[in-house]
Amino acid sequence: MSYPAVSMALLSLLAAGLTGCGSQLSSSATPTSRGLIGVSLLTLDNPFFKVIGDTITAEAEAQQFSTSVVSADKDPSRQAHQIKDFIVRKAAAIVLSPCDSRTVVPVIREANAAGIPVFTVDIPCHEPGVQIVTQVATDNEGGGRKAAEAMIEAVGADGGRVAILHFKQAESCRLRVRGFRDVIRQRNAAGGPPIEIVTELESGGAKDIGFKAMEDALQAWPDLRGVFAINDPAALGARAALEKAGRDDQVVIVGFDGQPEGKQAILEGKIYADPIQFPDRMGEQVVQAIIRWSRGETLPPQLLIPTSLYRRADALADPALADAAGSTTGAEP
Repeated sequence: MSYPAVSMALLSLLAAGLTGCGSQLSSSATPTSRGLIGVSLLTLDNPFFKVIGDTITAEAEAQQFSTSVVSADKDPSRQAHQIKDFIVRKAAAIVLSPCDSRTVVPVIREANAAGIPVFTVDIPCHEPGVQIVTQVATDNEGGGRKAAEAMIEAVGADGGRVAILHFKQAESCRLRVRGFRDVIRQRNAAGGPPIEIVTELESGGAKDIGFKAMEDALQAWPDLRGVFAINDPAALGARAALEKAGRDDQVVIVGFDGQPEGKQAILEGKIYADPIQFPDRMGEQVVQAIIRWSRGETLPPQLLIPTSLYRRADALADPALADAAGSTTGAEP
């Protein structure tokens, strides 16, 4: 065999060796990269999703993947275009937090047809006709149950009327509300003054819409005792509306997430409690799921991360809030 022929043979063997462990991953990446991970998140305005995106980027880089993290801005059409772009770029994998788990189905099917593995993070897509390798998420239904436990504590034995500030577009939020309702239903079945869920209002998962929803709830239900908001921005918007109405000492708020601003509000007694999520763990686990899949492992349909109920006692002991705690120890819970 001539020298050029030997060189070509070695190059072929090296190429096979480099792609062997990730043979299931298609990629248009440079030889120094294992491929592109395309990430389309619900929004990057919410710090929760930014942590997921930043963690995916860091973990992927450590595993020699490149990333493209984009915000769908809660727009299903925008997200569909982003996914199509990842398909055109022959991404090694696509990670989504769907804006709408139903309308995203056709474009996920396109990714499936192109042989690109699709993973969901935080928000699932359980619709028929799509292939999702695995869902990495908070145990949202379990978190909703913990939110209900906190609400039962907060309103006490007398019960009362409660509102829900929802974001019905997201399946993760639908799961939270389902868990919340289940525990309230069980509590009421045990007897005693009931906790009555009187309304579900759209919060958009945002402060401004949560503020308006809380104003509407107060007008319709002046004797409201509590509100469950499906995330911290909605909870903080509700708190601002209560303060404006002079009702902040009459209505308790249970949020969800455990973002720094939400934890600070718990420390200051503005929110009663949060089931807290761990977005950094989600980012880490979804990259690890991609690696495991590339090695030929069969993954479970869901990789769920439990929440932890975070009350004011936890905020007072939180090193991240230690400085603020020194100036707010006299605040009312």
